[in-house]
Amino acid sequence: MDARPAQPRTAQAGTPSSFWPLTALAIGAFGIGTTEFSPMGMLREIAQGVSVDIPTAGLLISAYAIGVMVGAPIMTLLLARLRKRTALIALMSIFALGNLLAALAPGYWTLVAARIITSLNHGAFFGLGSIVAASLVPRERQASAIAAMFLGLTIATIGGVPAATWIGQAIGWRQTFAATALLGLLAMLVLYLALPQGEPGRMPDIKRELGAIAQRSVLTAMAATVLGAGAMFVLYTYVTSVLVEITHAGASFITLALALIGVGLTLGNTLGGRLADWSLDGAARLSLAALGLIMMVLPLALTSQWGAAIGLVVWGMAAFAIVPPLQMRVMQVASAAPGLASSINVGAFNLGNALGAAIGSATLSQGLGYAAIPIAGGLLALAGLVLTCLGNEKAPIPQTEPEVWSDCPDPT
Repeated sequence: MDARPAQPRTAQAGTPSSFWPLTALAIGAFGIGTTEFSPMGMLREIAQGVSVDIPTAGLLISAYAIGVMVGAPIMTLLLARLRKRTALIALMSIFALGNLLAALAPGYWTLVAARIITSLNHGAFFGLGSIVAASLVPRERQASAIAAMFLGLTIATIGGVPAATWIGQAIGWRQTFAATALLGLLAMLVLYLALPQGEPGRMPDIKRELGAIAQRSVLTAMAATVLGAGAMFVLYTYVTSVLVEITHAGASFITLALALIGVGLTLGNTLGGRLADWSLDGAARLSLAALGLIMMVLPLALTSQWGAAIGLVVWGMAAFAIVPPLQMRVMQVASAAPGLASSINVGAFNLGNALGAAIGSATLSQGLGYAAIPIAGGLLALAGLVLTCLGNEKAPIPQTEPEVWSDCPDPT
């Protein structure tokens, strides 16, 4: 029996009534993606600016990931009583404030604190945003709607991160954070204009929601998310060094390769959403299997620049095709607490980020070489595939609270 209520007041995906709200969510995701990934390209400048070495500066990335994991459930529960639009705007105000504090940080530890403040919005924004996106469209298009929001994140890897890196290297890393803070203000404006006011939220039953999260099926789905994201970040963290060592690439090709990865991520996000509309389990398993197999053969493709260019686009597609089905799957199996589960699952992606970086480091420390990096990622993806096959409990797809959006126009 389908536990979802009828959604007479949602709009068809792609119609004007859903287009602008989804675009507003994507703009917020673009800003978050830009601030998450841009420090990776500015570590040298940041290290010099706050008088630390590069490995110490790299801990800023770890601090952000930890902040996402810790902040996701806390911020979701704290903001539960607010209208969804108000909560999302509040989260983007935290984003803007954190980036402004980073631009003004006088030293390393104040910069760490600013990055943690910035990260507090991340998980809750994508978690609540997933609920909002799904509530705007018919049930058969919900995964595609979530993918539309995440499209902003993938586009950030094509345009936002390279632009932020260029600003950081040419003008100054503080200016990058200041410009990103302006993105947050823009996102607040478009969220206010595009999203309907909605109904007030409700005080959550924390015990019930935590109980829903603690189910075996939910934990298994989140563990698959960790492994899938870990597979991606094993390579993504070290992709520049891999290209230098295996492909013997120069700076210009590395820049091109990073842009091609962004194209692959964007295409994969859209593909993953459409596959998830067809079948959540099928999409998750197909994407993880493809990611595992592609990463296993990627060392061969990386031996030439043409092979690397094609291989990285295909890898990027598989790497982000896993996101919509895994996100929607967690919302499905945790139907009693889809908002909290969705937010925590975004934290699980960031845990996968940290796991992938650690496994990549361990692979190199064992002397296995850079060619073993994608193979290690492939093994993680295949482990995630096993989990999706084990965690095959059928659960009702969550109610996406259409009453919250009662002022959306009726498509009929």
